[in-house]
Amino acid sequence: MVGAGAIARPKIESLLRADASVVVVAPEALPQIVEWAKDERLEWHAREFAPEDLDSAFLVIAATNRKEVNHAVAEAARARGVLCNSVDDPPDCDFYYPSVVERGDLQIAISTNGQSPSLAQKLRQQLERQFGPGYAEWVKQLGDTRRLILASDLDQERKLELLHSLASREALEAALAKVPVLSAEGDRV
Repeated sequence: MVGAGAIARPKIESLLRADASVVVVAPEALPQIVEWAKDERLEWHAREFAPEDLDSAFLVIAATNRKEVNHAVAEAARARGVLCNSVDDPPDCDFYYPSVVERGDLQIAISTNGQSPSLAQKLRQQLERQFGPGYAEWVKQLGDTRRLILASDLDQERKLELLHSLASREALEAALAKVPVLSAEGDRV
C-alpha cells in the first residue's frame, strides 16, 4: 500500500481482514494505521515510495492524494509485473476494488469496472440502508440452522425445501422483527 491516509485506510482494513501480509509506505499515517503497525498487524515504512518497494510484492495499491505519485507507482508496478490498483485512475489499474456492503458474513460487492467509482459508492450507500444491521444476525442464524438441517436424517429433497424456505422474505421479516431497534442514544425503541 502506498499511502496511509483516508483514501488508503479502508483498503488496508479490508486487506487485514483477509489476512494479507500488508506493507505500507507513506511519510505519515493516520493514527489507526500507526496503531496497526505498533500491533504488528502490518509493516509501515515512514518515507516516500521507491520503486524497489515493489520488488517482492504481489500487488500494490496506490492510494495517495497525489496523482503523480499514484502514476509513478503504477509505472513501477508495470515494469516489475506487479498488479496495481491506482485509486480513482482506471487507466493505471490492473484490477478494481469493489464498493462493499458488509453485514456480518453477508457481503454485497458493487463494481462499475472502473467506469464510475462515484456510482459504486452511491449504490453502496443505498444498499447499506436497504440491508440494515439485522442481516448480520439473520445470516448467522441461517448458517447455524443450515448445518443442523444438513446433518439431519431428512431426505435430500426435504432438506432443500427447508433451506429455501429459511431464505424466504417471510423468514427474513420474522427474523428482523426479533431484532431490537435502537435509537441514536442506544435506547430500545
